[in-house]
Amino acid sequence: MDAAVKLFWQPGCTSCLRTKEFLIRKGVRFQSINVHDDKAGWEELQRLGPRSVPVVAKGERFVFAQVLDDVAKFLGIDFDSERLPPAVLVDRLEAILASAEEGVRALPEATLERTLPGRNRSYRALGYHVFRIPEAFLDALEEGATLLAESVNALPPDEIRTGDDIARYGAAVRSRLARWWASEPDPTRPVETYYGGKPLHLVLERTAWHSAQHTRQLEMVLAMLDVPAPRPLAPELLKGLPLPEDVWG
Repeated sequence: MDAAVKLFWQPGCTSCLRTKEFLIRKGVRFQSINVHDDKAGWEELQRLGPRSVPVVAKGERFVFAQVLDDVAKFLGIDFDSERLPPAVLVDRLEAILASAEEGVRALPEATLERTLPGRNRSYRALGYHVFRIPEAFLDALEEGATLLAESVNALPPDEIRTGDDIARYGAAVRSRLARWWASEPDPTRPVETYYGGKPLHLVLERTAWHSAQHTRQLEMVLAMLDVPAPRPLAPELLKGLPLPEDVWG
């Protein structure tokens, strides 16, 4: 193992799983550090400076791994990426959120505070997170503010308790997404994020696949509970999105 390359990650993190699969696919040997279970690993990450994962590091240098283009550049790896057009991404995201809306309604109320495998995240928080991702994206755009990890990962407020509560919240986010897109935004304009300044198109793509991956995890939870997904994600809905192969890892 080449200990010069380190990947800091935690279970259930969509970008962590995608980065791990990318490094393996590219033949990069790396030290895998699960900061959820490894206290020393979390402290090492904090010494470097980041407060969120995934992070790929070499010595004292590091890169946030939310965007694979950045990881490839950091490691000197050739990588070409093609993105779906913005209008397609918005349509896909709307359909993904509609699927998740039905999924959270199907979660039995008695299970909502159960936690995911190897991760201190409840089923309720997972369902909320699917919709919080695009809401944080919209907040940053409309406020002209930096998209922060703390905003994306915010926990559900106390008033959002049930699956129906989460679904109503999700419906409001879907409506807001439609209103935003109707304003015909410029997909080339820069957006400041916690992983650097990026074109809106790239941040929109990340928002779409990020919500899609967590909706896949919501379907995984429903399967674990022997509850059929009311509106499963269709394969054509996910085609072209840069998702990890695995759902959880």
